[in-house]
Order: sequence, then C-alpha cells, then structure tokens
Amino acid sequence: MSNLDAGDVAALIASGAFLMLVIVLAVPILRLRRTVDKTTEILRVVATNTGPILEKANTTVENVNATLGQVQVSLDGVNLQLARVDTITQHVQHVTANVANLSTVVAAAASNPLVKVAAFTYGVRSAAAKRRHADEEAELRTELKARRKAARRAASAR
Repeated sequence: MSNLDAGDVAALIASGAFLMLVIVLAVPILRLRRTVDKTTEILRVVATNTGPILEKANTTVENVNATLGQVQVSLDGVNLQLARVDTITQHVQHVTANVANLSTVVAAAASNPLVKVAAFTYGVRSAAAKRRHADEEAELRTELKARRKAARRAASAR
C-alpha cells in the first residue's frame, strides 16, 4: 500500500460523500422523470382532443353570427313597423282630442236638461218606493190584527 497523505484521504472522503449525494438524488430524479413522462402523455391527449372541440366551437360561433345577422334584419323590420305605429298613434291622439272637445260641447249643451230629467226620475222612483213600502206595512198590520183577533176568539172559546 502506498502512503496516503491527508489530502488524499480528504479527497476519498469527498468523493464518497459526492457518491452518496448522487445516490440520494437519483431516486427523486427518476420519480420526476416518470412524472414528466405522464405529463407529456396527458398533454398529447389534450392536444389531440382539443382540435375537434375547437372546430365545433368555431362552427357554433359561425352559426351564432348567422343567427345574429338574421335577428338584426328582423329588428330592422320591427323598428320600421314601430315607426308606422307611432305615426298612427299620433293620428289617433289628434282624433281623440277632437272627440273629447266635441263630447265636452255636447255635454255642456245637454247636461242641464239631463240633470232635470234625472232629478225628476229619482223623485218619482222614491215616491213610488215609499208608497209601495207604506202599502206593504198597512197590509202587514191588517194581517197581524186579524191573527190576534183569531187567537183571542180561540182562547175565549176554550
């Protein structure tokens, strides 16, 4: 054996420690390699499946854009019809104002005789109702008197 000096021993210890470090770090590195392989495989699957999904999404967006174009055309037609309805509404508003003015004139001309006729009719109805009520009360009183007399006769006959 050759003589080892202190530097050689230190170098052997350092190389042994380095070997231990490499062995200890090799296990997590190998596990990390498996994780990277699985991740790569998942990314390939995602990339493969993403293409058809994006194509379908693109078709859907195109269909939505076509539908929105049709809706815009329909809204333009609705706006045109609303403008026509607005014109008709203005004409109806003028006619309504004219009819209101006419009805005010007719009401002013006819209200005084109508009030008199209404008051007379109310008076006649009230008088007829009072008369009918008085006749009913008189008939009821007569009937009650007759019943009392009949009850007294029946009591005195016993």
